[in-house]
Amino acid sequence: MREIKRKTIKSFLPKRGADSNKGTFGRVLVVAGSNTMTGAAVLCAKSVLKAGAGLVVLALPQSRQAAAIASLPEVITFPLPETDGVIDLRALGVLDALLKAFNPCLAVIGPGLGASPAAVPFMKQCHLPLVADADALNRLSASGLDSVFPREQITVLTPHPGEMARLLKTDIARDKKTREQQVRTLKEKTGAVCLLKGKNTLLCAGDEVWQNPTGGSALAKAGSGDVLCGLLAGFWAQLGLAEGFNFASAQKAAACAVYLHGLSGDLAAVDLTDYCVMAGELLDYLPDAINQVLK
Repeated sequence: MREIKRKTIKSFLPKRGADSNKGTFGRVLVVAGSNTMTGAAVLCAKSVLKAGAGLVVLALPQSRQAAAIASLPEVITFPLPETDGVIDLRALGVLDALLKAFNPCLAVIGPGLGASPAAVPFMKQCHLPLVADADALNRLSASGLDSVFPREQITVLTPHPGEMARLLKTDIARDKKTREQQVRTLKEKTGAVCLLKGKNTLLCAGDEVWQNPTGGSALAKAGSGDVLCGLLAGFWAQLGLAEGFNFASAQKAAACAVYLHGLSGDLAAVDLTDYCVMAGELLDYLPDAINQVLK
C-alpha cells in the first residue's frame, strides 16, 4: 500500500494557464438533491467550482430550484420532474436533453438524491465520465453492480464503509486489511476507480492501493462527503480536458481531492477544533491547503 505524498499532489494539481476561460476548465453536470437534502446538492456543486471547474449545471427537484439559486448564485440550476420531493423517472428525458444542450465533460450523481428511481437508469444511459456518490450508490446496491457495470466511460465510486458493505453484500470493514480487500474487490467487479472513505481513505485505480494521510475527526460531519465528491469532480474536469478522461486523470483527481479535503479539515480544526468544523467551512480552508501543497 502506498501513502499519498504532498509532492505527488503538487505534481497532480491541474495547471491554470493565464490564457484560459471557463470552457478551458470544464463543464460539470451535478444531479443531486431532494426535498430534505437540498444542502447536499449545494455543497457538492459549490465544491466543484471551488476546485476550479469552469461551470456547473445543478439539476435537482423543481421544488428545490429556488432554494439552490438563493444559496449558490454561481451555478446554473435546472429543475427536474419529481414525486414527493424526489427526482422521478420523467427526469431521464429531461436530463438527456440537458446533456445535449450544455455538453458537459463529466457528470456527478448522488449527493442528497434520496431514493430516486432515476439514479440507476441515469448511470446506465449517461455517456459521460461519471462520479457516483451517496444515494446513487445506495440505489446501485439495491439493483446490483451488474445493472450498471461495465460502463463504456470511466466511473469513480466514492463509498463510505457502510455503502461499501452494501455494494459488496458483506460486512463493514473494521481493519486495515479488510478495507484494502474491499476497495480492491469493488474495483475488480466494476472496473471503476474506487475510494473507501474514512480515516486514511483508500484509493484503488489499478493494481496498487493508495492511502491518504490527511484528515481526522473534524471530517466526521454530515456534508463532508458531498464536499469531497464535488472537489473530485472539479479537479477531474480540469485534468480530463488537459490529459483525457481516463484512469490516470481520474486517479490523479481522486488523490488531489482526498488529500486536500483532509488537509482542509486539519487546518480548520486548528482554528475551530475537531468538534466545531462544519462541512461547508472546509472550503474556506481549501486555499490554504492548496498553498501548502504548492510550496
